Amino acid sequence: MAEEFQPEEMVQRFRERAEAVRRRGLPPVEGPERQLIMRQMQLDYQDFAMLGDAEASLEDGILTLRVDLRPG
Repeated sequence: MAEEFQPEEMVQRFRERAEAVRRRGLPPVEGPERQLIMRQMQLDYQDFAMLGDAEASLEDGILTLRVDLRPG
């Protein structure tokens, strides 16, 4: 029997991904490519961290992620 989907476990995986992006080193590239990679890493961290802060619920087969984006 397949394991039941656990929304909070998914949110935890996003937290772990955000931390992995934060720890990731830059590859040895120079110039504009380096800036592109840095920008992508910043976006990856932002997206993973945001989903890692979500409140997740699964009701009637619908996954809902609530993310509070209000300032502080």
